[in-house]
Amino acid sequence: MENKKIKWLIYTVLIGLIPIITRLFVWGVTKSGATNLLAASDIIAFGLVLHVSIINEIEHLSAEDKSWKTIQNGMSIIFIAIYCVLSTLVMLNEKFSSFIDDSALRICTIALAIVSMILSYTIFDRISKSFKKEIK
Repeated sequence: MENKKIKWLIYTVLIGLIPIITRLFVWGVTKSGATNLLAASDIIAFGLVLHVSIINEIEHLSAEDKSWKTIQNGMSIIFIAIYCVLSTLVMLNEKFSSFIDDSALRICTIALAIVSMILSYTIFDRISKSFKKEIK
């Protein structure tokens, strides 16, 4: 595994997973029902971390493929907007609990986070490969 991918895994994925890991720990050590096993807000935070990381990394690339950079930044901005909508739904659910189906919201955020993770991996894989070419 290349150095860029290891840094991505540690600095982005593991840090992005901190809210989810913390919730799993709290769920594991408290009495049943004290907290949910997974919360949409934690998954949303993970997705946001992934896409902000993509934007940050792409901004530091050389300008060899401007159209690819523009497309990836645009995709990340779209994903961030979707995560913001989901975050708003989570906040609305706090006030109007019968308004939104918790499990449907959680499933949507999990599915979106999986897509974000795959997208993030493919982008960092490409960056890692281009970085290897620059070194040679």
